[in-house]
Amino acid sequence: MIRLLGLVWLSASLGCPAPESPADVYARDPAAIARGRRLFVGTCGAYCHGLQPGHRDAPFLFDCEWKHGERDEDIFRVIQEGVAETRMPSFGDKMPEGDEDIWKLVAYLRTKSNCG
Repeated sequence: MIRLLGLVWLSASLGCPAPESPADVYARDPAAIARGRRLFVGTCGAYCHGLQPGHRDAPFLFDCEWKHGERDEDIFRVIQEGVAETRMPSFGDKMPEGDEDIWKLVAYLRTKSNCG
């Protein structure tokens, strides 16, 4: 165990890059981005979030402001689990391709973000 912790510390101290999220992988796949867009338009954008900034009940998701975490994993979790005491429902068991669809949504949001 100590040897393993030493390797983890060494890896972190050498500045090894963090592993890619599934969204990073899907961001390089035009078909995955297209599916993420279709899911967003048909599920998220059609009801609560929009493709353009403006007054809505739900936050605009293509800017740099994230209320519940800004890492890919945070965004995935919010889509999957929803947000208690808000109108954001859980989509964890509602996407046709399960978690893969959620990661494609995250990839779409990232590739279309105005945040750079």
